[in-house]
Amino acid sequence: MPIALFRVDERLIHGQVVVGWGKHLGVDRIAVIDDEVVASPWERDLYCLGVPSEVGVVFASVQDARHELAVWRADPRRIIVLVRDVETLARLAQHQLLDHEEINLGGIHFAPGRERLLPYLFLSPEECERLREVARSGAVITARDLPGTRPVTLDDLLPEE
Repeated sequence: MPIALFRVDERLIHGQVVVGWGKHLGVDRIAVIDDEVVASPWERDLYCLGVPSEVGVVFASVQDARHELAVWRADPRRIIVLVRDVETLARLAQHQLLDHEEINLGGIHFAPGRERLLPYLFLSPEECERLREVARSGAVITARDLPGTRPVTLDDLLPEE
């Protein structure tokens, strides 16, 4: 079974992911790809608190996830893969590893240097360029906060200037 949802969301595991997406997609597992969280047992425990007991959670560094993606894609269990930021996504996408993967931009919030593109999506010029690079490597990128909202394509989100 392919990955049910591949999402960029600064908050990683939270209610919108678990309830909004997880229940809608009937997922069995959530994979968090984040080098810092993988190195922090208390953060991993904290993230697991918000996940129902019937949903497994795995944590992986970017390097380990690059190897695990093929396993996750072949596994019959439905999985949500989460990354915190565009840079992590770009590192994971190197060498066309995310070719034909559908990527959901779900929650990147305000920070200095970022511009509001949607109510839940703020991006810096550097992040916009990194997303274009990931798309050029074969990934299909859309923005969508919840399953019931209309997806916004990367072309609509970031028109060429």
